[in-house]
Amino acid sequence: MDRLRELELFVQVAETGSLSRAALALGLSNAAASRHLAALEARLAARLVERNTRRLYLTSEGQEFFSRARTVLADLADAESTVNATAFNPSGLLRVSASLSFAMQHIAPRLPEYTRRYPNVRVHVESANRYLDLIDNNIDVAIRTREVEPDSNITIRRLAATRRILAASPAYLSAHGVPRTPADLARHALLIYVYANNPNELKFTRGSEVQTVPAPGLLESNDGQILRAAALGGMGILVQPSYIVYDDIVAGRLVPVLDDWDLPRLQINIAYPSRKHLSAKVRSFIDFMVEAFERNGYERKWTGRQGI
Repeated sequence: MDRLRELELFVQVAETGSLSRAALALGLSNAAASRHLAALEARLAARLVERNTRRLYLTSEGQEFFSRARTVLADLADAESTVNATAFNPSGLLRVSASLSFAMQHIAPRLPEYTRRYPNVRVHVESANRYLDLIDNNIDVAIRTREVEPDSNITIRRLAATRRILAASPAYLSAHGVPRTPADLARHALLIYVYANNPNELKFTRGSEVQTVPAPGLLESNDGQILRAAALGGMGILVQPSYIVYDDIVAGRLVPVLDDWDLPRLQINIAYPSRKHLSAKVRSFIDFMVEAFERNGYERKWTGRQGI
């Protein structure tokens, strides 16, 4: 134990450039930290650290030993992480970020099952319709609908693809008619999600055909649930991913329109900060969500015609 503590202290000293900061990080007194460092140097018969009144720095021997000591500690942490993951006893606070719609429909209903499996994990769900910086906001995992992350420090794992569809209530379509072509949308009230790419323009494809039409919104919102509620109330035709309105379509509360045309699809991913060692709580949640999506066949449902 003394040798391990000596290595930990030395690496902390090298990384922080301060014996007192290293002692604080390890919960040691300054005197105890000095004793550990002196014992390490005595055992190695080498001076590892030089000090003067202004700063602390590594000798050439200290720099070489620092490189090797850091590797040893990393390998030890890796071994412990592997054992912890194998034992699968995740614990602690898990911070999850997702849009309000996704959190309401596909996270919150599953949390009772997740917490039954992993009772030592406390879950914080941060609903946000914009992509939060994971590091700055201390987010463990986030649900995002884009294929790549601009930050190379973020890793993604695919959950499913989903169509974006147009749908309206039976009452609205009865009163205003059913659009038969993309151009017909000019005569309809549209409910638009403002965070979509080019929200006021819809690019439709059908085989080799491509049509792009303007999409000014009678109602615009940064939240899909507001648009869904407005559509259910007969206000107009919404443009939303299938995962938000699939149940409404199956139940007949909303009716797809122009379903033989396609809008650009979205890919739903779990994003998390890239780390060599994933904590058990993060790994458990990722695997839990992937399992749930595969078990329910969401991609097949959400990429099918009429949401079915």
